[in-house]
Amino acid sequence: MTTMGYALSDSATMLRRNLRHMIRYPSVTVLLVGMPIILLLLFVYVFGGTLGAGLGDPDGGRGAYIDYVAPGILLMTVASAAQGTAISVATDMTEGIIARFRTMAIARVSVLTGHVIGSMIQTLISLVLVVGVAVLIGFRPTAGLGEWVAATAVLAMFTFALTWLSVAFGLVSKSVETASNLPMVLILLPFLGSGFVPTDSMPAGLRWFAEYQPFSPVIETIRGLLLGGPVGSSAVLAVGWSAGIALLGYLWAKRLFNRRVN
Repeated sequence: MTTMGYALSDSATMLRRNLRHMIRYPSVTVLLVGMPIILLLLFVYVFGGTLGAGLGDPDGGRGAYIDYVAPGILLMTVASAAQGTAISVATDMTEGIIARFRTMAIARVSVLTGHVIGSMIQTLISLVLVVGVAVLIGFRPTAGLGEWVAATAVLAMFTFALTWLSVAFGLVSKSVETASNLPMVLILLPFLGSGFVPTDSMPAGLRWFAEYQPFSPVIETIRGLLLGGPVGSSAVLAVGWSAGIALLGYLWAKRLFNRRVN
């Protein structure tokens, strides 16, 4: 078997390990998906009437707001799952399993690859659950098959990027507690973007930050694809941010991992 073949085989083994952890501890998935669902229900049923009336939609109210806020909640789901990734990596790095792996003839890259692919699968399952709840309470996307495929691709790209960044967060953390705190900024960014209210309602400085931070173009792209609105330059920015964050996260994670296992 070639070196690439060994790497793929070992990565598949590490992926199975992470999937078994996910099946064995379903409470982790429930916890990660629970917060976005609670926020969805909170914003729709508590604030939705008032915020929906301010969107300029003639119908206004909760029906308009759930269509607006659902893409932001999807991005919060991705960010929440990224927190779980950082915790999982930090747990491996602090509980001695990596020392065990060092004594085995396995491809070094497979350890991180297993975490990344496993976390992406967990995130996509969480996204399906959140979309299901959103539809049950009134989310009505107008997207056809092509738009759904494009929206899924954008979410997968951004999930891949944040997952690698969270792997780096887990590696740089000295404890599991630290790893659980570092990704919190990712969970806060949708609030400081276009996830919950239009950016043109914000003060000038905050509006500038909200429009140019990485979450806003991804949210606007998903919103445009699912609800038939304009996408414009948001798609280009979304792809650019995803590629940049993924590259940064991968290089940072690779450097940290090599430093800690050598």
